[in-house]
Amino acid sequence: MEFINAIGRRKAAVARVYVAAGSGKITINKRDIAAYFPSSILQYIVRQPLATLDAVEKYDIKINLKGGGFKGQSEAARLAIARALVKINEEDKPALRAEGFLTRDSRVVERKKPGRPKARKRFQFSKR
Repeated sequence: MEFINAIGRRKAAVARVYVAAGSGKITINKRDIAAYFPSSILQYIVRQPLATLDAVEKYDIKINLKGGGFKGQSEAARLAIARALVKINEEDKPALRAEGFLTRDSRVVERKKPGRPKARKRFQFSKR
């Protein structure tokens, strides 16, 4: 059983994905996807690249997730799965690219500035 690996990042989350031919089992941090992401929306996000290629039950996927929150983790996993599928079959790239699954979303939280309560918010101005 040969594993194809890929990496995906989103916000502070990093996903390492290992894809092998199989029956469609997705394991995240040694737990089933339903146990790791109870929300069906997040499960849907992770499975999106597979659904696009009608390959939901073709591959077994192992994912190691670190950092970030559940939204960032699910989107990092989606990017990593899409990259792994392109490694397996280069002809799938245009379909995944059209859906936007191969684009790294570079938006991250803006840093807090000194003399301010948050990144852009200012303390209340008092004229007198």
